[in-house]
Amino acid sequence: MNIEEGTATVVRDALGKRCVEVTFDGRRYTKSGEKPAAPREFVFLFDDSISVNVLSFPTCGRAVLAAQGPAGCPPGSKVGTGRAEFYGGGEAEVAVYNTRFANGMRGVLITVPALGTILDNTLEPVRGTYRRNYTLGLHEIVQPDGVPPQERGATSRFVVTFGATWHGRSFVESHARAGRPLDLGIWSHYVTGQVNLTEGQVARP
Repeated sequence: MNIEEGTATVVRDALGKRCVEVTFDGRRYTKSGEKPAAPREFVFLFDDSISVNVLSFPTCGRAVLAAQGPAGCPPGSKVGTGRAEFYGGGEAEVAVYNTRFANGMRGVLITVPALGTILDNTLEPVRGTYRRNYTLGLHEIVQPDGVPPQERGATSRFVVTFGATWHGRSFVESHARAGRPLDLGIWSHYVTGQVNLTEGQVARP
């Protein structure tokens, strides 16, 4: 069984006031020390005071990112950074790009350029009881690639920051007053059927 721990931080970006950057820092491991089970999907959950300004930033298409790498994406489309640490050792940089999917939905592409990995994250309103604390989530579904789940690589730590500025706009904003606790979380679903929810609060800067 996977065990998850995580923290989140929120800081003001270069524009200040309502403009922020949100970082999720998640760790996963097993009691036995074995490789964690492969993920099926994740949802990054954002406080109900937070908005994500996908319409104010240029977009990078998945096909462009896959064919040309980050160099092919237009200026202003990069909206986040991060780092992946892998089970068994090694790490790699992570980058986040604003995108529009073929079905018209908006969201981001989280990529590990060194591995050629691209993860689709659709921006969606949360549903059910999650609406008590959250308004939006970035929903990531890990597509099967023919590799058996037990043979897939696994991360022991994944850090991702959502935040950027472009022509006077911030990618992430919060209308909460300074000092108010912000709810942030990560919902996880693994190929074993296990479901986890890691939640916490951080003061609005």
